[in-house]
Formats: sequence, C-alpha cells, structure tokens
Amino acid sequence: NPFDLTKVWYHGDFPLRDVGILELNRNPENFFAEIEQAAFNPANIVDGIGFSPDKMLQGRLFSYGDAQRYRLGVNNNLIPVNRPKCPVHSYHRDGQMRTDGNYGDTAVYEPNSFGEWHDTPSRKEPPLTLHGDAYDYDERELDDDYYTQPGKLWRLMNEADKQATCRNTAAQMKEVPLFIRQRHVRACHNADPEYGAMLAQALGINLDEALVAEDPAKPSWDKRNACHRQKPEG
Repeated sequence: NPFDLTKVWYHGDFPLRDVGILELNRNPENFFAEIEQAAFNPANIVDGIGFSPDKMLQGRLFSYGDAQRYRLGVNNNLIPVNRPKCPVHSYHRDGQMRTDGNYGDTAVYEPNSFGEWHDTPSRKEPPLTLHGDAYDYDERELDDDYYTQPGKLWRLMNEADKQATCRNTAAQMKEVPLFIRQRHVRACHNADPEYGAMLAQALGINLDEALVAEDPAKPSWDKRNACHRQKPEG
C-alpha cells in the first residue's frame, strides 16, 4: 500500500534523484525574525514538480498554509524570511500587513484587455493517469495486511531509535486503559516480536498477559445512551 505511512521505500527499488542543493551558509541572527516567523509549506513548489495523491501530503497542502495564515497573517509570504528571492507573480493581493507595492494598478483578472496575467498552460501539472474507477473507498477492504510494512520499518531502526519509539509511545499512553495498551502491544508484536516486547517493557505491563488479553465487551447502544437519559438527582 503506497499510502501506508509506515511503508519503507528501499533505495534499491526507488533510487534517489538529485534535484538540487540546499545550502546552509550561516546561523540565524535573530531567532524571532528568522525562526519563529518561518513558514514552510509543501504547496510552495516550482515548475516541474507535481503533487502525488498521498493522503497525508494532500492534507498538508491545505493545513500548513491555513495554520500559517492564522499564526503569521495572510501576507506571511512577504516576511523577509519567507519572501522568495526571485520575482513571483500571483493573484494574491491586498490583505492585512501588505508591505510592498501590491502590484500597483495592475489588472486583477485574466483574461483582460491589457496584456496582464497571461496564463501558461504548458506549465500546468500533467494529468494523473488512473486505471479503473476512482471513488471513495475503504482501503481496509483492499489491504488487510497491517503488519508487514511496520515490521520492516522497525527492523531498519537502530537501537537508539527503537528505544525512543517505545519510550515516547509509553509516555503518551500512560493514562489510557490497560486493555488499550495491551491491544497496542499485540499489534506491535505482530509487526515484530521484539517491538512488542520492548513496548510492553516500556509500558510496564506483562507481555505474555498482553498477548492473550481480550478486549472488554462493548456496551450496547441502549446502555451507552442511558446515562444521557437519566435525570439528575435533587
């Protein structure tokens, strides 16, 4: 499943491709101006790069920019740390904290009679080739193997990463019911026995008991809703 976030993409099957050089040539001089106000957004791309249908990427294409507009304002792209070094033309105008010429009296629509804002169809993202019908589906109906890919990812980790994974998981699960912690240990054990054993130790629960424990029976809808129908005393 290429949309499984735990999937390992082996470089032997998917070799890396050099696309450029990111040069870090100095340390920040002002933490607030250059770190706190930095706004990295995967939606900011150059011509020739497209977006895959990865569901996490598609969500982040929206959420990153949305969060930055709340945090830094609608014109956060004009803050020096975020401002592009080369000229960029877009329909984005006006708004609070607009600090440049705001495109002057340039027409704000396209097509227009003044030769502004020409569209460039040749630079559009190519269509995504699909086979069969595209529709909303439950991926669990097509892929019920939940453990092979996480297991491969676990076995690629070094000892320090394994310890950190279990330690962080235990810290986040310390308040959840025991049967949920046991269920998670079983899932991790199915991915890799070492993973389940190390997580059980970090959670402070017995591995053998976790592997055979059963979830409590789920209450019926009537029982779950009964508490909402009861009148308070007094």
